[in-house]
Amino acid sequence: MDLNLKKDRNVRRKPSIDVSSLVYGKIPPQAKELEEAVLGAVMLEKGAFDTVIEILKGECFYVEAHQIIFSAMTRLAGKSMPVDILTVTEELKSMGSLEQIGGPFTVMKLTNMVVSSANIEAHARIILQKFIQRELIRISGEILTESYEDTADVFDLLDSAESKLFEVTNNHLRKNYDSIDRVLVNTMKRIEDLRNKGDDITGVPSGFPSLDKVTYGWQSTDLIIIAARPSVGKTAFALNLARNAALHPRFPKGAAVFSLEMSSGQIVQRILSAESEIKLEKISRGKLEEYEMKKLMTHGIERLAKAPIFIDDTPALNIFELRAKCRRLVHNHGVGVIIIDYLQLMSGSSDGKGSNREQEISKISRDLKGLAKELQVPVIALSQLSRDVEKRKDGNKMPQLSDLRESGAIEQDADMVMFLYRPEYYEINTNEMGESNKGETHVRIAKHRNGQLDTIKLRAVLEYQRFEDDGSLENPGGGGNPYAGMNRNQQGGGGNDEAKLYIQKGSKMNDMNFDEGFEDAPF
Repeated sequence: MDLNLKKDRNVRRKPSIDVSSLVYGKIPPQAKELEEAVLGAVMLEKGAFDTVIEILKGECFYVEAHQIIFSAMTRLAGKSMPVDILTVTEELKSMGSLEQIGGPFTVMKLTNMVVSSANIEAHARIILQKFIQRELIRISGEILTESYEDTADVFDLLDSAESKLFEVTNNHLRKNYDSIDRVLVNTMKRIEDLRNKGDDITGVPSGFPSLDKVTYGWQSTDLIIIAARPSVGKTAFALNLARNAALHPRFPKGAAVFSLEMSSGQIVQRILSAESEIKLEKISRGKLEEYEMKKLMTHGIERLAKAPIFIDDTPALNIFELRAKCRRLVHNHGVGVIIIDYLQLMSGSSDGKGSNREQEISKISRDLKGLAKELQVPVIALSQLSRDVEKRKDGNKMPQLSDLRESGAIEQDADMVMFLYRPEYYEINTNEMGESNKGETHVRIAKHRNGQLDTIKLRAVLEYQRFEDDGSLENPGGGGNPYAGMNRNQQGGGGNDEAKLYIQKGSKMNDMNFDEGFEDAPF
């Protein structure tokens, strides 16, 4: 009896077997049968490949043999050849991959898996979903491993994670086409809104009436390149655009300035000089008279404290960091224009790897155009010009599109290319009439995808870091002010008391003061 009781107790103590514990690992998300069905349908019906190629790439297939077969189909389509059992088999032979995938029988067997291609689009999308799941698992694993490394920089990890996730989205979740009836509805709504608005400016105002007359403001989704030789005034002009947009009396728009060349303090000093009409040299050295200090406080700081201007002086900013920051600024703060100073100082990838510099700049310009389209805001990028301008022997120093430095892709990707040219930069101190042309600046629109080409004359008052409409220099800093005659509430951009001047410095954890990351300026 005791022996039986002991046996019963042993039986009760024996743990039950959990079937799931027998599986040592997890199977990646996959849909082999659907992969076979899609490949078979492509070979059975003409035109099925066109449907699939808009959704899938070779890497989306889980089975390696299926990846190779799809690659052969892609090569055939690229040569405008039909895609069927015979042509795919021959293409695999020419690739030397027929035996690797299991021989002709494997290709033939795929067509037995499907009767028609009626549901091929739905099947292809399921395959894509499984691939994205596998990619998310892979990326999460990499992030997990990197996060355990003590030497890893937190901001580098965040940037790496965001760029990898964006790559999945950008490469595999593309927007589909729109039918014209849907686009017509949206277009007519926009036309009606502009008609009721009763104003010539349809985008973000530049603050220069003569320039806005040609451009109608900076248009959403546009990439605008502003190029000039060093010391002509590119940065001063760009900061005028940011200040004019943020403080415009009727159409205020938040402006984000990414300065890769100057610190945020230097940028603010330039904006203060332009706003208060006090020479930059005095502000930089702190050599201000008492009346100038009062003027700086009342006419400069008081207005700028309400301006929705955001400044980031992260050096060597790459396109992934820029994209992430711009998304947050647009979504969280309603930024309406993005300014980058300047394009050639950007790096193309977060890991620093890449091809030659020309290819890297080409990719940056394409990505900037993509950023403008994604966020529906104008992106203004400053650019350097090559020395070819100086080498011309005919005396004509007006910049041309071929003078853009390091890449022809800048000219190709941009919706608008503008050149700044000052005759006095080349020691040409008088015009054809013998009159002084001090400060005269030609803004030449050399490319305008959606408008006319023209040359606008402005007046540069660089000691005040201002640009004004030509002929307004009698009252330095005053004649070209688009806010003249308005009270302080009107000048402050619609009375938006919540808007602040934000400055972000650096992107490394050990360089940041946790009390000052994304902060209100101390005024």
